[in-house]
Amino acid sequence: MTGFDLKNSFKNIDTGSLVDRVEKNLIALFIDKNFKVGDSIPKELELSEALGVSRTVIREALLRLRMIGLIESKKHRGAVITSPDLVSILEKSMNPQMLDDATLKEIFEMRLSLEIGMADFIILRVTPEDIAELKQIVKSEPKKSQAHLFQIEHEIRFHGKLYDITGNETLKNFQKMLLPVFDYVHHSGLLKKQVLLKEFVSHSELIELIEQGSPEKLRNGMRNHLENHFSRLFD
Repeated sequence: MTGFDLKNSFKNIDTGSLVDRVEKNLIALFIDKNFKVGDSIPKELELSEALGVSRTVIREALLRLRMIGLIESKKHRGAVITSPDLVSILEKSMNPQMLDDATLKEIFEMRLSLEIGMADFIILRVTPEDIAELKQIVKSEPKKSQAHLFQIEHEIRFHGKLYDITGNETLKNFQKMLLPVFDYVHHSGLLKKQVLLKEFVSHSELIELIEQGSPEKLRNGMRNHLENHFSRLFD
């Protein structure tokens, strides 16, 4: 994209480190000038002259934009706007051993909220083949999912299939990213070790709710099924 006054396209830079400010102004420029995926951005020299900063600063700011997936280099074209892979960006910093307890618990809560909220997509897109696969997964599981019988391996297989049924690739990739966090939190002692012994909606009963075709019933069933986790988080 060309033909605009590049120097006057940037807002005044006032606070924060120089590279931080340049990075923010570059993003503001792309938005203000309606850059689209595939559009080439101005050269480093043009940006340097427009902002009155060194090419080293521009280069570092552009490197940051590459790291978060906003731009990429193309042969014979220079840097172009790209559509960032949001899950991949998050995954780079989603090492559970490097997150504090509060963040881990919030991520765990987010995962639980996602699974309750995706009932509509499951009901809308589930197929007879999906139902058969879910039944095969739970074939060896106990009829009731009790607090003291909770098995993470069953959870991963069953809930992974539910994410797959949604047909939402970003959601599916997000679930894969959260699995290590789920596993770590489950074994780390962050959750309360035990809740009052009671019965929860089992995986088999969730399948029955899916077959009934009611998103509301499935949401309620999923909430009950995951009550074990919520109790360990909030009690």
